[in-house]
Amino acid sequence: MQRKTARESLAYSGLVAFVALAAAAGPVVAQNPRPGGKLEQMRKLRKEAAQRRRRLIFNNDGDEPVYQCKEPTVEALLKARTTGLAGTNVDSIFYCTWSSGFGMFTHHTKIGEVFTCKNKPFNRNLTQEFMEQGIDPLQVMVDFCRDNGIEIFWSMRMNDVHDGSYPDMVPQWKKDHPRLLFGSRDKRPPAIGDGRVWSGVNYGRQEVRDRAFAFIQEVCENYDIDGIEMDFFRHPVFFRSHAWGRRVNQRERDDMTALLRRVRDMTEQVSLKKGHPILIAVRVPDSVGYCREIGLDLERWLQEGLVDLLIPGGYFRLQPWKVSVELGHKYGVMVYPALDESRMKKGGARNKRESYRARAMNVWNSGADGVYVYNFNYYAKPNDPVWKELGEPEKLQTLDKTYYLRCRGFWGIKAYLRSGEQFHTLPTLSPERPVTLKAGESYSVEFPVGDNVQWGKQQGTVPELKLRLQVKNLKDPEEVTVTLNNQALAKGALSEGWLEYAPPAELVKQGANKIGIAFQGGNKAGLIVSDLLLQIAYKQSG
Repeated sequence: MQRKTARESLAYSGLVAFVALAAAAGPVVAQNPRPGGKLEQMRKLRKEAAQRRRRLIFNNDGDEPVYQCKEPTVEALLKARTTGLAGTNVDSIFYCTWSSGFGMFTHHTKIGEVFTCKNKPFNRNLTQEFMEQGIDPLQVMVDFCRDNGIEIFWSMRMNDVHDGSYPDMVPQWKKDHPRLLFGSRDKRPPAIGDGRVWSGVNYGRQEVRDRAFAFIQEVCENYDIDGIEMDFFRHPVFFRSHAWGRRVNQRERDDMTALLRRVRDMTEQVSLKKGHPILIAVRVPDSVGYCREIGLDLERWLQEGLVDLLIPGGYFRLQPWKVSVELGHKYGVMVYPALDESRMKKGGARNKRESYRARAMNVWNSGADGVYVYNFNYYAKPNDPVWKELGEPEKLQTLDKTYYLRCRGFWGIKAYLRSGEQFHTLPTLSPERPVTLKAGESYSVEFPVGDNVQWGKQQGTVPELKLRLQVKNLKDPEEVTVTLNNQALAKGALSEGWLEYAPPAELVKQGANKIGIAFQGGNKAGLIVSDLLLQIAYKQSG
């Protein structure tokens, strides 16, 4: 459901306004109402709302008041990342109000803390000035979305540990409750990443779960949002056992599931008071097994109906998108794969427009319900045409693209779970993990292509295709044979470390394509292949 009428700003009077609203709505209906009761009707509305069209979900990490704005005005806040999104493919904005350090926010809160620090690197932080002007960034986003028919979710990072690297981000609550953390600045957990997760909170403690719940409840009660996102990817460590190298146990998973149930019950009660549903989205690693090992019983959440939108993916990607899509759809849950920035070392142009088009096309070809982008605002300004492209597969089909065999790096898979690579099923060939072939050896891989490259054949639009391999230790292209779907390609051209082929369009399939690389050279060091990509440019014939 959409409610396009702009709401009056709640600002400092948010709690008072909510109390009045609740009183007018009357008592909350019991959890097990008679058939046809109000709660049952609201659940039906929630299912309908969950099924609405979301071509493109934009996650805004909400740091404009801290880094981007030059003056504390509504116009400056919206101009930074939001105004230009009106009329684009963006049907939903997931707005994170800083949410760093478990309780530092840039919205009005009486439970958490408002982040007003001005020490470097936060010397441009205008959050305090926004507050003094009576401007609440979250309310500004709610009003903008209402005025423009865009869905609005509040996004909470469930265990953000940026404060492990920036002392000024550590909330006072953590200083007052050090035993609820994974460690200390001087005693850092050795099992996870570079040790900065010492500042993470232990969800094995009831006090932590109560506080996380209170953050979410406060926003649901005080703001006219359509849903909340529980972001379990910033950062994916939740239990002290895990942080210190031990396995998460079932009781800990049950504790987290109980928190999800509690959030669901609360959102239903608040929905009844407000007269519209509040959805729950979760962003998690794209593997049920990986999730279980870090304490998230994802499939159980789906089975119990605790999730409305599934957002798989983040720092890393583990499986083909279709695995997550099939999992969500099995339980009637909408699925929106996350296209985070590449972070691939020596990754070339993976964060450019042509690459994002290809990644989005593969998402659509997986059967997903839409595309989710995270940190994309750092690579595409609000007026970039890509905001009007990624959510429309029919339009995307006609645009030039660059498909990489692998766009995401490997950092984080083992950093957040030592045994994490056991859940990784994607090809590894990339600048971070090159493949070396000795004389007589070969390598084959499935290469997904979301395009039907012959879509414009009847209209005279032809694709110009370039299959490119980044190579070392190769002097003569004749020493390499490349096949595409079992058909040998004509001799490639070697230039500046790239071996390039021009495959016929009829060889490229929409979906999985098999690429084979065989080395017949005599170089004792072998052929090193460090990247593989397909460029598609559509041109009018004649």
